[in-house]
Amino acid sequence: MEPPGNKTLAAFVLLGFSDMPHLLLPISSFFLGSYVLCIAGNTFLSLFIMSQRQLHTPMYVLMANLAFVDVCFTSIIIPRALYGLLSGDTHMSINSCFVQFFMFLAVANMDGFLLAIMALDRYCAICFPLRYLIIMNRRTCICMVAISWITACLRSAFYTVLISSQLFCSWVIQHFFCDAPVIMMLSCTDISASLHNADFIESSIFIFGPVLFILGTYILIIRAVVALQSSQGSWKTFSTCSSHLTMVTLLYSAVIFMYFRPSSIYSPAYDRAISVAYSIIIPTLNPFIYSLRNKEVKNAVRKILK
Repeated sequence: MEPPGNKTLAAFVLLGFSDMPHLLLPISSFFLGSYVLCIAGNTFLSLFIMSQRQLHTPMYVLMANLAFVDVCFTSIIIPRALYGLLSGDTHMSINSCFVQFFMFLAVANMDGFLLAIMALDRYCAICFPLRYLIIMNRRTCICMVAISWITACLRSAFYTVLISSQLFCSWVIQHFFCDAPVIMMLSCTDISASLHNADFIESSIFIFGPVLFILGTYILIIRAVVALQSSQGSWKTFSTCSSHLTMVTLLYSAVIFMYFRPSSIYSPAYDRAISVAYSIIIPTLNPFIYSLRNKEVKNAVRKILK
């Protein structure tokens, strides 16, 4: 066994749910069922939007992109977690761990960026309805999504290189995947404190930035809706935003609790529970929230069934 402080270890040890051996079968079943449901639901939503010409608008194109991101989100985490649960193999190579960390962070950032772009889309549709298709045209949407992917990948690459260059006092991760807080807790280098401070500032920008942008757009949307004289028109306008607001509330409530809670209330059990919420449950619920609460999607489904 390598001595502590050596960063050339053969593998990390992901303890996952090993402290609850009596629940391994139910947890494995839940992970597998959630993964199948997430892949099926998000894939169906993407293909359905692509097949329906009346849904080829910026709002639904962004929705299809979000479904693709959610598929990537769960695929990065669940298959490896399931393998560990079913096989009992808790070891994960250093390279594999940081590859998973890079992909997870990039996709998580992209999730937030897409929600912000969707808020901008709703703002343009409600506040500038006559110019909506001019402002949010195909080229604009592609550019915003492409810039978001580039930004997310660059941020993830920088962060991965920064953390992987640290020396580690331990290689035991009390989690079921390689996430930033649990990996940083293993660092024993002299700059670990400054790294934590830089992590807090940088994470605040990339997490609270989209949140503040979304809040700002909805303040403007509410002002525009209040100015409408027709209560029926106001309700119809708000109903188009309900699915998006639901996803924003669910995702950022879990993420903020996970990454910005006081260190005094740290608990591996709570971390795992919150991680399951934002990395498995929310991506699985996404297509159902958007489908069941979206009138145009439901009308398109009814036409196909008829």
